[in-house]
Amino acid sequence: MARAVTLFTGQWADLSLEVLAEKAEAFGYEGLELACWGDHMEVDKAAVDKDYCNKQLGILEKHNLKLFAISNHLAGQLVCDLNNDSRSDGFAPANCAGDAEKKRRWAVEAMKNTALAAKNLGINIVNGFTGSSIWHLLYSFPPVTEQMIEDGFAYFAKMWNPILDVFEQCGVKFALEVHPTEIAFDIVTARRALDAIGNREVFGFNFDPSHLHWQMVDPVCFLNEFSDRIFHVHMKDAVLTLDGKSGILSSHLNFGQPGRGWDFRSLGRGGVDFEEIIRALNRIGYNGPLSVEWEDCGMDREAGAKEACEFVNMIDFTPSQIAFDAAFDK
Repeated sequence: MARAVTLFTGQWADLSLEVLAEKAEAFGYEGLELACWGDHMEVDKAAVDKDYCNKQLGILEKHNLKLFAISNHLAGQLVCDLNNDSRSDGFAPANCAGDAEKKRRWAVEAMKNTALAAKNLGINIVNGFTGSSIWHLLYSFPPVTEQMIEDGFAYFAKMWNPILDVFEQCGVKFALEVHPTEIAFDIVTARRALDAIGNREVFGFNFDPSHLHWQMVDPVCFLNEFSDRIFHVHMKDAVLTLDGKSGILSSHLNFGQPGRGWDFRSLGRGGVDFEEIIRALNRIGYNGPLSVEWEDCGMDREAGAKEACEFVNMIDFTPSQIAFDAAFDK
């Protein structure tokens, strides 16, 4: 086994960290990637209170778990999102509900505090979302001008550069999970996002193949394109379920409903080629954790999480340190 196998806690925030840590240890995980919601990681506390950080780390240590990264997707989304409907009201404190700019101001400070929290926790990776002010312009009707898209990337840079300044000061890197509704959702937009912020070294990617797979973007191509920007890896599977009636826009059907054009699946039960992904990660020298983000509407999550841990341990391998035919020289 080449890399630590961890569990992202975002889909388990209904459980206390103590309860989840006990379960994760029993499932076979070596660490947790703590979500910054529920009681798993309160970044406003962690940014200023090392005793709180030590308390959370102590819960992990009690269960033989390590911490490599924390993730603040919800606050990150509000930084550039339009925030103009009730869907994101629950991402921010209740007194921000219904106020787009109040949610945004809170989110900017929360992301800065996430960098400070990571520093106090002794880690150097924060995963998350950026949001996007132009995602709703994806289909070009009514007509969308190139200037509107340029303005969206410029707005992303305006909002995120001050946040990234704090990340730099803390010695922490921000890893965007490339994902629909973010400023970067495929290879082309990921490159454009990097260009927009002047290719700052503090900004890279949390590689998640599932979101690329269902868009029919090759995850291995993404790894090859951004080999020096892969700061963290999510292990997550997806499947295309196109039946001639629906497409990849999902037909307004929720996850798990019959007729969707794609869905998430437990690791090894979808269409993502993890064999080639592990080989690509070995090729680019990625030595960080492989963090299971478990989602499958058709499967019990505890059985799925345990099986997923076993799958990652089985599929991961250490790269060769010698040339294949070097033995002949002997």
